[in-house]
Amino acid sequence: MTTSLDPTDLEQRVVTMYTAVAEHPERDYHFETGRALAERLGYPVEDLDAIPPASLDSFAGVGYFGDLAAIRSGEMVVDLGSGSGTDSFVAARHTGADGRVIGIDMTPAQLVKAQRLADEDRWAYVDFRQGHIERLPLPDGIVDVLVSNGVINLAPDKAAVFAEAARVLRPGGRLALADIVTESPLPEGVVCDAALWAACIGGAMQEDAYREAIRSAGLRVEAVRPNDAYRFLSQSAVNATGRWGVKSISLLARKV
Repeated sequence: MTTSLDPTDLEQRVVTMYTAVAEHPERDYHFETGRALAERLGYPVEDLDAIPPASLDSFAGVGYFGDLAAIRSGEMVVDLGSGSGTDSFVAARHTGADGRVIGIDMTPAQLVKAQRLADEDRWAYVDFRQGHIERLPLPDGIVDVLVSNGVINLAPDKAAVFAEAARVLRPGGRLALADIVTESPLPEGVVCDAALWAACIGGAMQEDAYREAIRSAGLRVEAVRPNDAYRFLSQSAVNATGRWGVKSISLLARKV
């Protein structure tokens, strides 16, 4: 019998998981969190020192891509799945007050935390909006750089995510991300398990197919590299790494 993923169940599991990460970052999860993780992944210390520490407490990224994004002063940046704001605040440090950063997330607790930190530290050119990365609340062609960290693997319709990326980017605009992919396609029993999706395993796409989905949306893949410093904690994730080559990559693509 063919089974299918329940997207409503998946979204609820993801929201529940990342509500806890926002409100209780000190707890143990099936993934790493915090500043030590960001430093090991390659985030420059000077960037981390300049952003709200509480945003870093809830950081749950899977790689570093700042050098690929090469964000410049005055640019418009959108963070897909912005969480508690780490990548948004880092981006804002590089855009400066002449630029603008918008974080998009579907988890209310993450949005509340990120916006509170932005208001408290007077990041007037950073704001956070509720939304789904498959349906961005943005007009066409206004974004210079899209960033995303460990989020797209959680989206059931990745083609829609990349199509939205292409829609909102300006010509020549960049998509810089870190995400979980696989070397071999995952079996149906894993792909249809919402709990494994929420654990950043079940939604991981085979890497060649992932790149092709980006190209099919009208983006040119310019760089891909592995994030060997990222570690999976749960036994199921460790097992998946061995069986199907589940891994983290960073990637840069450009709208052609």
